[in-house]
Amino acid sequence: MLALDNRPKSIKDFIGQKHLVGPNKPISNMIKNNTLMHCFFYGPPGVGKTSLAKILAKELGYEFLEFNATSIKIDDLRQQISKYKGTLIKPIVFIDEIHRLNKNQQEVLLPIMENFEAIIFGASTYNPYSSLTNAIRSRSIIFEFKALNKEELIEILENTVKKYNISINEDSKQYIINTSNGDARAMLNLLDLSKNNTNIENLKQIRPISLNEGVSEDSTHYDLISAMIKSIRGSDENAAIYYLARLIVAGENPDFIARRLVILASEDIGNANPNALNIATNTMLSVAKIGYPEARILLSQCVIYLAASPKSNTSYKAINDAITFVKDNPKHKVPSNIQHFHKNYKYPHNFGGYVKQNYMPYDIKAIKFVKWSNIGFEKNLQEWVEKIKNQ
Repeated sequence: MLALDNRPKSIKDFIGQKHLVGPNKPISNMIKNNTLMHCFFYGPPGVGKTSLAKILAKELGYEFLEFNATSIKIDDLRQQISKYKGTLIKPIVFIDEIHRLNKNQQEVLLPIMENFEAIIFGASTYNPYSSLTNAIRSRSIIFEFKALNKEELIEILENTVKKYNISINEDSKQYIINTSNGDARAMLNLLDLSKNNTNIENLKQIRPISLNEGVSEDSTHYDLISAMIKSIRGSDENAAIYYLARLIVAGENPDFIARRLVILASEDIGNANPNALNIATNTMLSVAKIGYPEARILLSQCVIYLAASPKSNTSYKAINDAITFVKDNPKHKVPSNIQHFHKNYKYPHNFGGYVKQNYMPYDIKAIKFVKWSNIGFEKNLQEWVEKIKNQ
């Protein structure tokens, strides 16, 4: 396996993550100063998280114990660590997919981390600020890894092609790089599968759909997705379908297209047609299960529905205005009657569903962030709110 065989073995061979590796960068400083801490690496797949953890262990002379959170057995973990008690050797315990550890399993790590019985390393594609407990995060350093850029992928690809004497033309190189979404593993896996026939047509048969998030280096895909979104926003269903077809023919990832449609359903249609978000979300879930070629039909249905829906960006503007206001005016006191467990709070259900009382901080209670558009179903919502308050 090219991806496995070509993992960097030393820090000087490591490519990418220049914000972490290099002169006066945090990971390099750990090695230079021999000050290893509990660390969690998170970011996209194939960007060097596991490789860099192994390099750190090798450079600093630590034993490397590797686990995966999907199959980890706590007794086995404890047993492995216990072998080093009473010795001068301290292992690095590396746990891949660490976001899959449940709360009880995470708590098992706490005394190990607290007493430095081992150095705990974790890797994940999920943000640890939402997947790990506060106690775990408090005892560790968290580093974000970024997708490799085109220059870094080129360097890795060229090194591999030269090392294994693989015959490949420039167009095929560009296809492998541009469809790998900054993922060196995915890039080398495609090269591995096609190394006996690197013709671009063969590459397209192996990987017909780009792994990218919609933006290729020459911005072609970005232009197409932007044109589709603008056409839907402008209620031009034919133009929207045209650009959807171009995205599909270009091999755009259907999951990416669907996610953009979900965002549009809320940002540009919102409560003018609340069902638009349901349609878009169901499309996203279905496309993820079905894939091409059938996914084209689901995407087409969704695009036509969104283009034909009434448009309102009330929700989009309301939350943006509110966030801007809160950042500029961070400290307004919550009215006492709606503070937690306050005795003066009036429970609306005890008054037939509505009772007049103050909810906004008193000094800003006249501010209105929601500016109704009177478009589509949003007009109904405004009328309902007015009827409720004036009943």
